[in-house]
Amino acid sequence: MTTDVRGAEGEPWGIYVHIPYCVKKCAYCDFVSVPSAPRAAEMEDYAAALTAEILREVPPLRARWGDVATIYVGGGTPTALPAPLLMGVLETLRTAAGTPVEWTVEANPGTVDTAYLGALRAAGANRLSLGVQSFDDTLLYGIGRIHTAAEAAQAFHAARAAGFENISIDLMYGLPGQTLDHLRRSVAAAVALAPEHLSVYGLTVEEGTPFAAMQAAGRLDLPTEDAAEEMYDFLMAELPARGYARYEIANFARRGFESRHNRGYWHMTPYLGLGAAAHGYVDGVRWANEADTPAYIRAMQAGACVRSPEDGARTRERAMEEYAFLALRTTAGIDAADFHRRWGRDLEEVYGAVIAHYAALGLLRRTAAGAALTAAGMKRGNEGFAAFLLEENR
Repeated sequence: MTTDVRGAEGEPWGIYVHIPYCVKKCAYCDFVSVPSAPRAAEMEDYAAALTAEILREVPPLRARWGDVATIYVGGGTPTALPAPLLMGVLETLRTAAGTPVEWTVEANPGTVDTAYLGALRAAGANRLSLGVQSFDDTLLYGIGRIHTAAEAAQAFHAARAAGFENISIDLMYGLPGQTLDHLRRSVAAAVALAPEHLSVYGLTVEEGTPFAAMQAAGRLDLPTEDAAEEMYDFLMAELPARGYARYEIANFARRGFESRHNRGYWHMTPYLGLGAAAHGYVDGVRWANEADTPAYIRAMQAGACVRSPEDGARTRERAMEEYAFLALRTTAGIDAADFHRRWGRDLEEVYGAVIAHYAALGLLRRTAAGAALTAAGMKRGNEGFAAFLLEENR
């Protein structure tokens, strides 16, 4: 059952492109990625397969909705792809989809130089997301990053020189061996570069990663829960004090530099997923592309479909829950007027009792537009989100 009313003619839409290659997989990462070094020939085949998917899937949506509003090229490490291959993909995207208002490319500081970044900017990318994670070399080595703190700063300056006026830096906390002083120094180093956007992520030890194996063997020296919470509290206070307003659970930006593409995710804007393991959401249906890179390439060479539906039996109630979960990730929260427009029901009718209960606990607050998590609710996000499960799905 299609349950979302999005998809009207002329509506903003986005594209996500997945590049599944990394120079080296980090010890905490469970994203779909493979080492790039032994796969030079495969990368050429992958770029060709991705180009074919772009040319097959993008024009019908552009015909419906006009030029794409946002493009996000992620991974993996997009910049692990040789520059000529990635620039070819970007040129195909621009030809097929039009020039977006925001075009982000993720980059590892250890994979870019002035020439590569200049080529990215010339190809149309106007926003760079640098995966720095820390400005401490010992911590970087411990989590398996291929760059140093100095190389991260060099990559940032090279991006500025290449013409990028919108740069985001990723930082992590709760890392093995990390202290609050480590984090303070990393935040100071990041802020000194004056990026427009900062994303901060607490470490989660994911099943199947080297960190999970180390933890099982008792060899992962993680900060205590209290120490990790102290780091979180520091970030929530320090970044706004430095001019970066929080607009989502893990994201902070200077005014006007919030990620348009990610905001689209949280507001259920349609987006096309392209490439191995990419996810998409169009006409109320979520799907995932074939995750195995060689299988994806073979399927595209054969002109076959590479998508599998993610939702199963997607009910109206499930879709309303998803809408609430995603909106609550943002500091703006749920907009009651938008809720009514999408679902034809009043927010108070569906969730009034839940909002009242969790507002009394200090986890939710009523806003002029609807409802949002408080600072305490953001910290205990899963508890707040679970409250919005409708009774028939509990």
